[in-house]
Amino acid sequence: MNVHELSSAFESVHRRRPHISRAPGRVNLIGEHTDYNDGFVMPAALEFRTLAAAAPRHDRKIVARLASGGEAHQFDLDAPSAPSHSWADYVFGVALALERGGAKLRGIDLMIDGDVPLGSGLSSSAALEVSAGHAMLQAAGLPLDRVALAKTCQRAENEFVGMRCGIMDQYISCCGVAGHALLIDCRSLEARPVAVPRGAKIVVANSMVKHQHAGGEYNSRREACEEGVATLKATLGLIKALRDVTMADLDGARGALSDLVYRRCKHVIAENARVLAAEAALSTGDLPAAGRLMNESHVSMRDDYEISCPEIDKLVAVAQGVSGVYGSRMTGGGFGGCTVSLVDADKAEAAMAAIKAGYRAATGIEATVFACAPGAGVSDA
Repeated sequence: MNVHELSSAFESVHRRRPHISRAPGRVNLIGEHTDYNDGFVMPAALEFRTLAAAAPRHDRKIVARLASGGEAHQFDLDAPSAPSHSWADYVFGVALALERGGAKLRGIDLMIDGDVPLGSGLSSSAALEVSAGHAMLQAAGLPLDRVALAKTCQRAENEFVGMRCGIMDQYISCCGVAGHALLIDCRSLEARPVAVPRGAKIVVANSMVKHQHAGGEYNSRREACEEGVATLKATLGLIKALRDVTMADLDGARGALSDLVYRRCKHVIAENARVLAAEAALSTGDLPAAGRLMNESHVSMRDDYEISCPEIDKLVAVAQGVSGVYGSRMTGGGFGGCTVSLVDADKAEAAMAAIKAGYRAATGIEATVFACAPGAGVSDA
C-alpha cells in the first residue's frame, strides 16, 4: 500500500485519521557480523520501507494489526505480557524497551504495512521496530533521538524477541543518509557518510531462498566470538571484543582455540579491516578495489563464518562473472536472502539481466534483481 491507501485502511477500521511513520530496510555493502563485536559496518538504507499508521487510544494498550489482514495483537503497557513468538513481538518489545528506558507512552492503535521482503536479509525486522518506535514516540509527544531509538530497538530484539543482533540494522534504519552508505563504528556509535561514486550502482539480488535458523545459528556465531574473546584475554589482557584483536594476536593464540572458534574470529577481524579499506576505496573512487574487498568478504563468510548456502554462492559466482560487476557478496545475517554487487553504472541494466538469467539457468529459481539508491532514515511518511 502507499501512504494514502494505508491511511484509508486505518480510517475504515478505527474511524480516526492516523499519523504515519516510515522506516527503511537496508542493504549492507560490507561488514557482516562485525557489529556485535564492536566493529565496523557499511550499510545503506533502501527505498523499501515499513509504514506504521497510528492514532492514540484512551487507555495504555498497544493494539497492532497488519494492513494485509489477520487478527489484531494486544499489549497492555501496565500489565506486560510474555512474547507470543509472532511478528507483534517486534512491536511490543520496542514498547516495553521504551518504557523501561523512561519514556511514558500512550496506548495506540497501530496498522502495519511495508514492502521490505521478509526473510531476504534486507532487515524487515529492524524496519518494523523502528517505524513502530517512531509512531509510539510521536503519539506520546516525545522527541526523536535517532541513535537512542536505534539502541532501544536493538535492546528489544535482544531481550524480548531473543535474537542477539548487533545494532547495525536499527542504526541505519534510524540514521540513513540519502545518497550515501554509512561507515558506523559500532563501539562508539559514531558514523560518517560514504558517498557512492557516480560511476557505480548498488545492485541487490534476492535469491528467493531462506534456510530457516530461527536465530539459533546466528546466536551460536556470537557465542563463538565471545568464547574467542574470553580465551584471548589470557594472553592479551583487558580486551572487550574482537574489535581489539589483530590477526597477529589471533594467530599467536591459535593453539588455545578450537578450529571453529579460530575461523569465526578470523572472519570478524579480517572483515573489520575490509570495511575500513572499502571506505578508503570508495572515497577515492577506486571501484575495482572496493569490489575485490566485497569478493574477499564473501569467501570469508562462506568458509570461515559458514553463513552462506549453495544458492547464495551460485548467485555470487554468477554476478562475479558478469561484465561490469566489480564485486559481489552475500548481505545480511546469512543462510539465504540477498546478495549485493557493486556495478559499473553504464553496464548496470545489462548486468542485472545477466545475473537474473545466469541464476535461473544454474538453479531454476527466478531471482528479483534491482538497482537501489541509498535513502534516508526514519521519518514521517
